[in-house]
Amino acid sequence: MLTWRPGRLASCRMTKELNAILGKAANRRFSEVRTFTEIGAVHSLSDVQLAAPIPRPRKNIICLGQNYAEHAKESAEARGHEAAELEAPIFFTKAPTTVNSPYGKIVIDPAVSVEIDWEAELAVIIGKGGKNIREEEALSHVFGYTVLNDVSARDLQWRHKQYFKGKSIDGYCPMGPWIVTANEIADPQELTVRLRVNGVTKQDGNTHMMIFPVRTIIAVLSQGMTLEPGDIIATGTPSGVGFARKPPEFLKAGDVMETEIEGIGTLRNLVVNAS
Repeated sequence: MLTWRPGRLASCRMTKELNAILGKAANRRFSEVRTFTEIGAVHSLSDVQLAAPIPRPRKNIICLGQNYAEHAKESAEARGHEAAELEAPIFFTKAPTTVNSPYGKIVIDPAVSVEIDWEAELAVIIGKGGKNIREEEALSHVFGYTVLNDVSARDLQWRHKQYFKGKSIDGYCPMGPWIVTANEIADPQELTVRLRVNGVTKQDGNTHMMIFPVRTIIAVLSQGMTLEPGDIIATGTPSGVGFARKPPEFLKAGDVMETEIEGIGTLRNLVVNAS
């Protein structure tokens, strides 16, 4: 009768990780090994409710402002001036409490804000920490990529004359639906980024349009500042945001946002009023 013998596999130079897995089935017949499906450990995605892949980050989410030239241009025009060429990335953060699930509800509280906007973004998850990371080595520090929507309260953003408050409303950072590991993304600078509201496309860009690509973001951010495993970096949004449209458009209860990035997945978030 055929059995699994991890000792033999070791002699064939199998990895320690694989031997550890096979060791759990040591000396059992193949007919005795049950699959995850057979023991009820596999479920259809339609039968489960996904949480964000990192439900409560240990640190603030690091974000980039105006990292797509067309978005920088539309933002400047909406404020009545010309866009200046960026010499360095614009960094800001969102609070950890903003994280929402990939299919979670976006709650609008009119007592807090009535100008809620969307921003589809590629998010980078750091896997290997480091400081003063060289640009040519930066992508080796990436664990994977996910989809993120930097939902923004524009009236708060303008009132407080900075990003943090208007970007940090609870639940205003849906992300997911999972993390795709870096080895599955051949080039993070060749990914289509789209956002739809009620089925109508509002943003349609590509990560090759970034002013500062992922490798540069990591290199600049890590200068004098240690990046740690699990850090989340939102890399900026393409043009098509609501406040820059003519006339401006903002989310309202009943709207459905779909945020999609090629090769990763799609977020789907219903907008509701606070109860």
